[in-house]
This record gives sequence, C-alpha cells and structure tokens, in this order.
Amino acid sequence: MSALSIALVHYPVVDRQGAEITTAITNLDLHDLSRSACTYGVESVFIVHPIAAQRELAERVKAHWVAGSGARRIPTREPAMALLRVVPSIEDVYAALGGRERIELYVTSARESARGLAGYAEARRRMAESEKTSLILFGTGWGLAPPLMEAADVVLAPLRGQRGSKYNHLSVRAACAIVLDRLRGQDD
Repeated sequence: MSALSIALVHYPVVDRQGAEITTAITNLDLHDLSRSACTYGVESVFIVHPIAAQRELAERVKAHWVAGSGARRIPTREPAMALLRVVPSIEDVYAALGGRERIELYVTSARESARGLAGYAEARRRMAESEKTSLILFGTGWGLAPPLMEAADVVLAPLRGQRGSKYNHLSVRAACAIVLDRLRGQDD
C-alpha cells in the first residue's frame, strides 16, 4: 500500500457563492484530523494556510500537545499531534512529499462533480497498487477552489447519508474520519 498523507486546505477554498476565500484554522480540526490520521496510518497531516499568524497559532497548538504541558497531561495525544505539518501553500505540501510528479492527488467534495467520480473501493485499490504517495485534499469553507479540483488525479465520490436524505453538510472532521475509514479501515 502506498504512503498516505492528507491536507486540510484553508486556501484556496470557496465560499457559498463560489468566490475564492481563505478560512480560519480551528483547534478542533487540528485535533480531530490528526487523531483520525494516526488511527488510520496516515504519515502526515498538512495544514495549509497562507497567513503567518494562523500558521503560528497551529504551531503553538501542536507544540502544547507534542512538547508542552498537554503532552505531559495527556501523553496519548502526542503521537497524533506530531503528524501535523503546517505550511503556507499547497506547493509546499507537494515539495515536502517529493514533488507533484511523485504524488497521486485525491480531492474530496460534498458536491456532485462533472468529472468522473471514484468510488471508495476503486480508490482503495488504486492506493494499494500505486507506487506514488497518495495525498487527499480536504477543503474548508464551502470546498476546494476549482483549480485544486481540476488538478486532481482522482475525485472521490461525495459521502452520502441515509437513502432519500437531501441533507449533506458534514464537518470536515467527520468527513475526514469517514473517508479514512473507507480507504484504510478494516472490512470486517
């Protein structure tokens, strides 16, 4: 199985009208994505944010749980939080993983896409057979900006709830956990 990393993208993402925006980092996202990643054998959790003050905030949260009083108080949180890598751009993620040409890029969206969508069984198979590092991008706000969607090698099918339900607006934390379970979880 290929190496797997994930990235939580705060820019470029879109708002509900489709305008390109930057969203704020949330403490819960840092904790929950890193814990899900650690559970499912993800190698790195990239937090992508162009604003230095936001990156510094994420680094302070990480340091608290990896080397600070949080690590002493709840030592089981350290291995998960140690997976966090805070970077200013998606290009920095690509560079950290050896360059875009060494990555099979997966994107997620709650919206139906005009492009062909990969089901989770197909994506799981592709990851198992690939020699490239798999990278899954998760968007904040109302999703990844079109250039990131268009750059993808694989567009994962949207998560769907109960049959017949029209509601489909999971938190990125919940969506990440479900996606990782479908791609790396045990089948039994």
